[in-house]
Amino acid sequence: MSVHKIFVCTTCASKWENGKRVGESGGEKLLKSLQVDYSQWQLNREVVLEPVQCMSACNRSCVICFAAPGKNTYLFGDISPELTPTEVQGVFDCAEKYYIHPEGSLPWSERPEPLKKGILARIPVVAVPVENGKELHPIR
Repeated sequence: MSVHKIFVCTTCASKWENGKRVGESGGEKLLKSLQVDYSQWQLNREVVLEPVQCMSACNRSCVICFAAPGKNTYLFGDISPELTPTEVQGVFDCAEKYYIHPEGSLPWSERPEPLKKGILARIPVVAVPVENGKELHPIR
């Protein structure tokens, strides 16, 4: 089972009426556009495409995130809910770079569109105590 994830916020760009979400959200449209090519992607068994509810970046929707133990976590916003096939491939190309890099580093110059811009956060690796409780090291 893979520990690499592409999280897609399914509540991004929702329409609300009387306190209830109505219709298909932008995040759901984004997820569907990625799902079309996901099954044909060479890393579909290594990287899980997973819908999540609300990543709290509502003013920068639509949002996706790359995460894995022992790696930096990246949160991207301002992504169109209706990606072109080239842009969908760009997301998967970026996810592949993330998967390959030991620390999950994604330098700006190496990021394909549509993830060249819209970075909301690069969260460092979480350190955990080793068995003796004194030293810290990243989860690997």
